[in-house]
Amino acid sequence: MRPAAAAGGYPWALVGWVAGAGIVSACQVGKVPLALPVLRDALGLALSDLSWLLSGIALVGALFGIAAGLVVDRLGPRRLVLAGLLVQGLAGAAAALDGGFPLLLASRLLEGLGFVAVVVAAPALIHAVLAGREPGPAFAVWATFMPAGITLVSLGGPLLEASGWRGFWGLNALALLVYAGALALRSRGLAMPVAARSEGGELGALLKSAMPWLLGLLFAAFCACYFAVFGFLPTLLGARWGLGVSATGALTGLAVAVGAAGNLAAGALLARGLAAPRLLALAFAGLGLSGAGIFAGALPPGAAFALAVLFSALGGLIPPALFTLAAQHARERMGTMQGWLMQGNNLGLLLGPLVAGALVARLGWWAVSLLVAGLAAASVVATGWLRPRPAPT
Repeated sequence: MRPAAAAGGYPWALVGWVAGAGIVSACQVGKVPLALPVLRDALGLALSDLSWLLSGIALVGALFGIAAGLVVDRLGPRRLVLAGLLVQGLAGAAAALDGGFPLLLASRLLEGLGFVAVVVAAPALIHAVLAGREPGPAFAVWATFMPAGITLVSLGGPLLEASGWRGFWGLNALALLVYAGALALRSRGLAMPVAARSEGGELGALLKSAMPWLLGLLFAAFCACYFAVFGFLPTLLGARWGLGVSATGALTGLAVAVGAAGNLAAGALLARGLAAPRLLALAFAGLGLSGAGIFAGALPPGAAFALAVLFSALGGLIPPALFTLAAQHARERMGTMQGWLMQGNNLGLLLGPLVAGALVARLGWWAVSLLVAGLAAASVVATGWLRPRPAPT
């Protein structure tokens, strides 16, 4: 069995393959916002009902993120990444073949199971691949998986219009299954660390610390803001500009893609010595201001879209800072700590679109501004309690 990374240069190829698993998984998150208008027409359902499709993929993660981290530490990250890809692919294929809303909703729960397996296990797999090398560059690349995946699927508007939502789901399922096979071959023979069976003690230690709770809640607030905005941005652009699915998908993809630049910029800022808590405070402040303006009806559509681009760039600064703080406090249990972060991630992904959809239905688009501004302001205050963990001497 070969080691996780051969001696010599930085293992960019393996890091890229693992990040790719996150990207194809993020496509499953982004396919629903793009397809909302098509699903609404095909299934005859209200936007508030379809909001469950935006959040369904996060339900399992919101409940079982920490448990997934414990499983990663027990069984090894490679197995969980591959299993997560397969579960997502099979669930999407089942929904495409059936075509009804009940199974479509059930498939989103299964996709959530696969999604959380991938995003919890992949950072631990990257850590194993690095084999002691400097983790910063690799985790900056990993942090781009969500904007990269959502951008990629947002460019699929022409495919969605040509094949319908069922065909589009089928293509996504095929991509997941093919990628799982390719990654299995590429990572075959890697020596994967498996933690000793002491999860209860490690979990107890984490429960006694405020840091995992705070980081998880900050990730939840960020994701609630992010998906409240980008979950409904295609629908908002279509309503204000009268654009079709392809155009709104391309514009949304452009805005989301800027987030990847924010991810990489955060890595550079952290490497230059900017403290992660300070970076988080600045990013959340900008996120609240720009996010509130997107849904303000007084702004022209062009200005609202420009704010969406700014919102994405500022939001991209947040995950690398949270990953950095999590790594400083994880000790040897990376899977468990990542599970904690992803539980917060999925809680925000679950609640953000649901609350935003309910607010839009009752009060109109402007109410989303209050949601985003309030969560961002609370997060700025919360960053005052964050403290970096000193490096061991």
